[in-house]
Amino acid sequence: MLIRAMAALGLSLSLSFLFTPVARRAAIRYGIVDRPRGRHAHEAPTPFLGGVAMYIAFALTALITARVDRNTIGILLGGAVAIVLGVIDDRRELRPRIKLLGQFLAAAVVLLFGVRIEFVTNPFGGMIYLSWLSWPITLLWIVAFMNVVNFIDGLDGLAGGVTAIGAAAMAFAAWYKGQARLLVLSAALIGSTTGFLRYNFNPASIFMGDAGAEFLGLTVAGLSAMGALKTPATLVLLVPVLVLGVPIVDTAFAIFRRVRKGVPVSEGDHDHVHHRLLALGLNQRQAVLTVYAVSLCLAVAACGVVTADTRAGTGGALAAFGVLILLGGRSGVLRLGPGGDKN
Repeated sequence: MLIRAMAALGLSLSLSFLFTPVARRAAIRYGIVDRPRGRHAHEAPTPFLGGVAMYIAFALTALITARVDRNTIGILLGGAVAIVLGVIDDRRELRPRIKLLGQFLAAAVVLLFGVRIEFVTNPFGGMIYLSWLSWPITLLWIVAFMNVVNFIDGLDGLAGGVTAIGAAAMAFAAWYKGQARLLVLSAALIGSTTGFLRYNFNPASIFMGDAGAEFLGLTVAGLSAMGALKTPATLVLLVPVLVLGVPIVDTAFAIFRRVRKGVPVSEGDHDHVHHRLLALGLNQRQAVLTVYAVSLCLAVAACGVVTADTRAGTGGALAAFGVLILLGGRSGVLRLGPGGDKN
């Protein structure tokens, strides 16, 4: 099991490292380039399509090393839909409603291949079976993660690095629970994101774009739902929630701010976590490394949750989120009200 996981890690990292420059040249050739605008932290036009390189590296590695089953095919096909729609969005900027419908379409593909959250463990004993609710709950689970990763993709290397940390915690959970296929797929995700980070860390020469962010969010959500099919669901599902705690809390605060201001949820602002870190005087690298450090701490907590019983694990996860929100609020990194900083 561990040997195949290490092979998947090495193969996906190598493929991503090799394919990313190819994707960069293709993006420049076809004009799929991000040009700096109001909320952007970069100053020069930068090509997209990094997400395409990550997806190809992940998909090829999965097909070669993971002993593909029906669930895995669903995640690969759903990821392909997310990539295609994301590339169109990066090229033409789809309207928010169309973009959301595309996300639900990609998530629906995953569900059609049997990846569903069918039950959760009751912390007070027994199981809670979701029945027909497993369909809408899993749809919302996948779409939520697609948007969470997309929301935090605002600084060079931020979304990719946090996702890699999350995938590492999921790999530990898969190893601990004896889920060989999930371990191999998590390792493939670590490699594909890490190989891309060679070109995406500040100063970035390529961006993952919406295509990459939505593929990563779908894959993290899909893999965690796959794990929930074969082990106590509450603990497995808590792993990505905990590790991606920073972007999840940031997204929740952003939605609250925009609803309170009476503006569309899709409208951007300058009060995301990464904007606030820059406003506090950090440069891009320092801001990204700060979020990495917090995510690593949350990853350690997530690994502890997996090894605990359900009640203790759930309590530990809630405590970790409470500390995260408290520290974020006191430091000024998390804001519920509009800020005046423009970076």
